[in-house]
Amino acid sequence: MNGSINISNGTTSLSGQCHRDTRIAHVVFPLLYSILFLTGFLLNSLAVLAFFQIPTSSSFIVYLKNTLVSDFIMTLMLPLKILTDSELGLWQLKAFVCRFSAVIFYNTMYISIVLLGLISLDRFLKIIRPFGKFWLHNVSSAKIISGFVWFFFFGLSLPNMVLSNREATRLSVRKCASLKSHLGLKWHEAVNYICQLIFWTVLILILLFYIIIAKKIYSSYIKTQTTECKIKQRAKTKVFIIVAVFFICFAPFHFSRVPYTLSQTGKNIDCNMQNKLFIAKESTLWLATANICMDPLIYILLCRQFVEKAFCAKLRKSRYTIQEPPTIALDTGISV
Repeated sequence: MNGSINISNGTTSLSGQCHRDTRIAHVVFPLLYSILFLTGFLLNSLAVLAFFQIPTSSSFIVYLKNTLVSDFIMTLMLPLKILTDSELGLWQLKAFVCRFSAVIFYNTMYISIVLLGLISLDRFLKIIRPFGKFWLHNVSSAKIISGFVWFFFFGLSLPNMVLSNREATRLSVRKCASLKSHLGLKWHEAVNYICQLIFWTVLILILLFYIIIAKKIYSSYIKTQTTECKIKQRAKTKVFIIVAVFFICFAPFHFSRVPYTLSQTGKNIDCNMQNKLFIAKESTLWLATANICMDPLIYILLCRQFVEKAFCAKLRKSRYTIQEPPTIALDTGISV
């Protein structure tokens, strides 16, 4: 006997340990994450340059800027994941990823989820009560709420770093759960349920917000048939991009994460199923990570100032390069 029993996509040793078949993870997923990293880094770098020029004058801008910071941190964690998943990095790097960068990666994902929920609430109040004044629209309140979101999630994830305290070896780092103590595994499972609760709560609230928004837009559209009002109604429908991001990026991952976490924390799940859950988790995690490329669409569709800073300035500059100098236009009274 060779000491192991092959079971479909996985291998179970005589000791009962499940060896994961990661051939797809070593080639396909690193390539897909590389595409996300390059695209996300470019888009979010441009977004940083644009938002750097936009004053923090509203709660909406506060939430957008915090979302951008979260996405940018998440983007910077991707090269470490790519190196370790493709097994190009040292095994010590894998230990660092398990203990720290992967925790930060998931942390920023849920920070983005909550911030998108806050953006939805902000837009909901603006559309339903356009002339109403709420304390949530106060810039100081938005900064305090955003700060609390960051503090809460990093406080929640800190034990995941501290309790990954078992000795790291070339073999143990192949499965991040192997580095966690018994308490660490329990905490990891508890955090998973907390994050699931947060996600589904945010998603349900967002759906309620946009059902009400849709009814209001439709009602306004029926009452007012002028061209100007139709344009305004179409502008309001752009807020539905947030719902699209949630369902495309985040919902599939949260359907697969609970059973995968159970397979990692000691529940009796056969080796074949563990490997299937691993592939499902990695596939849906890639979709969730694609959020770093989707959020710039939210900035473009919902933030006029962002479009002006990111695109209009460049267009004006290009126009000046092919026309007469601005001073001539000003002297003749022609606007450029």
